[in-house]
Amino acid sequence: MVVDERRLVRVSKYLSKHLRHQPERIGIALDPNGWVPVSDLLAAARAHGFPISLAELADVVAGNDKQRFVIEGDRIRASQGHSIDVDLDLPEVEPPPSLFHGTVAASLPGIRADGLLRMRRQHVHLSPDQETATRVGARRGRPIILTIDSGAMHAGGHAFFRSANGVWLTDHVPPSFIRFPA
Repeated sequence: MVVDERRLVRVSKYLSKHLRHQPERIGIALDPNGWVPVSDLLAAARAHGFPISLAELADVVAGNDKQRFVIEGDRIRASQGHSIDVDLDLPEVEPPPSLFHGTVAASLPGIRADGLLRMRRQHVHLSPDQETATRVGARRGRPIILTIDSGAMHAGGHAFFRSANGVWLTDHVPPSFIRFPA
């Protein structure tokens, strides 16, 4: 079977929009932990004029390079990145000594003043390596990689969580824990 990569990107974006930000737009209700039955999602997408086959859904979940979605049994959810209130029920974990964040030059003045803020999302997203942070930062222009002293943050009482796809989450990164490039 030939996989239409453009179609899978469209399905992934559709899922992100409705599993992370606007489930009510297509008439689905996420449970408190962000899960929705796969059958409900597929029926809602079909009724909304964007039919998704079970095979396409499986391809998007399995093939997404960022592992944005998780299927457990007969239900699905986004791994992280929600702008709506969900409890991903992630245990607090000790982070590695350093984590990374990709951004662009235009964001640096605000980051220097206020640190990294979660903005419209539930958490600040941090990468485990510079390569991932570079890809994230490049979505908005020429990437600048910030190094986060996550070990010191954790020792200072800041909570960290790791999503199913390896993204590190925290509520706020104060500027004192950020190493800016020269």
